[in-house]
Amino acid sequence: MVVTKNLEDKLLNVKVEGRLDTATAPELEAELAEVLDKADELVFDLEGLEYMSSAGLRILLATQKKMGLKGGMKVTNVNDVIMEIFEITGFSDILTIE
Repeated sequence: MVVTKNLEDKLLNVKVEGRLDTATAPELEAELAEVLDKADELVFDLEGLEYMSSAGLRILLATQKKMGLKGGMKVTNVNDVIMEIFEITGFSDILTIE
C-alpha cells in the first residue's frame, strides 16, 4: 500500500493505493494520526485502491466520526470494486462519495 498525504490550508488530501487490509491498515492509521489533528477537512482519493477489507472500513468509519466534528470528510475516485464493498456494507449511505 502507498499513502500520499498533502495538507494545505487545513485541507488534507490522502491518496491510498494498493491493498488496504489487516496487514496494511495499521500503516494508514499511523499516517493519519500524524496529520489528522491539523486538518479541518479530509479528502480520501481511492482511485488506486485495489482492495479493502473490514480493517480498512473500520479506519474510514473512525476517521469519518472524527472529521464529522470538524469540517467533514469525503471520498473520491472510488472504482467499481471498492464501490461494491461500500454498497454491500452500507458504507455508501454513511460516507460522502464523489
